[in-house]
Amino acid sequence: MIQRIQTVWLLLATLVGAALFSTDLYSAHVLQNGADTIKTIRVMGDHYPTLILGVVITLLPLLAIFMFKNRKRQRALAAFGIVAIAGFIAMIIMRVGNLNNSVPAPTDGHYHIWAALPVLMIIFLVLAMRGIRKDEKLVKSLDRLR
Repeated sequence: MIQRIQTVWLLLATLVGAALFSTDLYSAHVLQNGADTIKTIRVMGDHYPTLILGVVITLLPLLAIFMFKNRKRQRALAAFGIVAIAGFIAMIIMRVGNLNNSVPAPTDGHYHIWAALPVLMIIFLVLAMRGIRKDEKLVKSLDRLR
């Protein structure tokens, strides 16, 4: 299980997904009642759909690690993880748009470097799918030799 390269990529995707819970993704300065306040968008916030999707995209690669006997299902879980991460990115972009269009409007807003973590997760999952495909080819070639 651990000796395969896709396990390493899936584990890295899980760890990066877990790191999403402790970081801010976007912050903006908002003037409210003459005071400058900072509004942040994060996974562990008051928006439950983001929290639920964050848990899903973190647990999917972890679950895929334990599907090492069924490579087809492991690859399907990795592909579903990529789709879920794309949905997570779209949700974050939607929340940033809603924050920027709110009243009072933010004076300054910026993405944090941690906002790139979902993209890094997609890269790790693509590399894991590549490793799974190589394993499938290896098993098929060994079956031909028998």
